[in-house]
Amino acid sequence: MQSLVTVSQLSKTYGKGTNTFRALKDISFTIEHGEFVGIMGPSGSGKSTLLNVLATIDTPTAGDIHMEDTNIAAMKDQPLADFRRMNLGFIFQDYNLLDSLTVKENILLPLAIARNSVHQMKKKVQEITETFEINTIMDKYPYEISGGQKQRTAACRALISDPKLLFADEPTGALDSKSATDLLERMQTLNQTNENTILMVTHDPFAASFCRRILFLEDGQLSKEIFRSNQSRKDFYQNILNELAEKSGSHHDTI
Repeated sequence: MQSLVTVSQLSKTYGKGTNTFRALKDISFTIEHGEFVGIMGPSGSGKSTLLNVLATIDTPTAGDIHMEDTNIAAMKDQPLADFRRMNLGFIFQDYNLLDSLTVKENILLPLAIARNSVHQMKKKVQEITETFEINTIMDKYPYEISGGQKQRTAACRALISDPKLLFADEPTGALDSKSATDLLERMQTLNQTNENTILMVTHDPFAASFCRRILFLEDGQLSKEIFRSNQSRKDFYQNILNELAEKSGSHHDTI
């Protein structure tokens, strides 16, 4: 089967002339259908830049990003906006909900923009909100609900249009441990049962342990990848901690 995403020699440079900074340096990898991939790395490693470029929020300086047969790195303006709306979903650390809309209206927004039928919208909202157990707060506004409920609302909004790829940018960063675990377990369940493809940037090894594969970035380059395979989540968590400790030790050795 063709890979969902194929990234080839991807680079991103900021600035001009002598004041340039290469945030990404010739990165290549693939994401298969149904994967749950984590991106980790220290501050300044390029992980947020990589997510923004893959998510079409930013444009690469060089390289290609193919989603199946479409090179999204070569798309611009309205065709790119249409592609993003039809194929990509986003969960951000700060929720990005509209306070003037209810929970239900926030979730429905992508479908309303896509002009889906009312019947289809009701059915999808019921299914997704039951999965995330927020169907009892549909008429509340974002300022009336907890952080965990806000992020589950944001997850529902991101998934309501059945995106081919869901981007999660530090989705647990603003949550307490209980809410974070709840969100991650639901994302893992969606990945395992519905085969939703997820790419998550995180600095948190506990959050990363819910992924099936981790890509480590260092100085704008892929330094290593590890796979969960048949490990338990607890064992994979320890594996991630060991990798981070080893990288931290190697960095200190070179200073």
